[in-house]
Amino acid sequence: MSAAEQDTPWTVARLLGWTQQFLQRSGIESPRLCAEILLAHAMQCERLRLYTRFEEVPGGDVRERFRELVQKAAGGHPIAYLTGTKEFFSLAFEVSPDVLIPRPETEILVERAISLLRKTPEPAPTILDLGTGSGCIAISLAKHLPHARLAASDNSEAALAVARRNAERHGVAERIEFRCGDLFAPWDDGPLFDVVVCNPPYVATAGAPVDASVRDFEPHAALFAGPDGLDVIRRVVREGPRRLRAGGHLLVEMAYDQAAAVRKLMEQATWQEVVAYRDAAGHERVLHARRRVAEQAQVA
Repeated sequence: MSAAEQDTPWTVARLLGWTQQFLQRSGIESPRLCAEILLAHAMQCERLRLYTRFEEVPGGDVRERFRELVQKAAGGHPIAYLTGTKEFFSLAFEVSPDVLIPRPETEILVERAISLLRKTPEPAPTILDLGTGSGCIAISLAKHLPHARLAASDNSEAALAVARRNAERHGVAERIEFRCGDLFAPWDDGPLFDVVVCNPPYVATAGAPVDASVRDFEPHAALFAGPDGLDVIRRVVREGPRRLRAGGHLLVEMAYDQAAAVRKLMEQATWQEVVAYRDAAGHERVLHARRRVAEQAQVA
């Protein structure tokens, strides 16, 4: 760095420009966006406010905090864990290493569940969110379906603590019942549901290598599901009928290459009306099926 560069003040614009190049050299995806998110977090302001403060010179404490965040990001730490928040379905959610970071693909699941329930005559539908994690699915549904009653379970008490705080944050805590336990087990003593939604672990342990930032920092219990990634989905497909009312709906997220296998599981388990929904890349990422009405009474 030249003497002139050393004397140049570290304005917001200069910090962002330098950090973008640094993160790009470190192989970080969307380096400009990451730089903006981290600087806004260090400055305790909204990201868009940075655009009106380009000539501002942040204080030394802010720059030091920003420097630490950038170094961690360059080392692979997920940006969402560094800031403690992630946007999902236009809502800000608290996240921690106890929960999976919400992905855009999961918004497909929420969109389809909302569309489905807005078309049904049921005045107060009941929804179960399996493996709720941060609570992003259940809370987003509660915000957009004000008459729905929701239940959500996770086998991690730490994850449920995050989900409960998120429910409080978004004003829907009184409409979601959270229970700790394995999949459907916490609800064995309750009534049947109209809809079950699930973003289960579906990463195959025998598949392609997982990105280091995911493998090293996100909870493995929320990611991996056996050699083919279908261990949990098999259970959801098999056990789902006993917690769904006659003709109830199941919506399950899966990996981009698992649709054929999951569809086969559903057909073998006599689910009906199986429909796939695609992501922006054209991959089938969510399967929607109904439980056969005639067989529900036998299962229940």
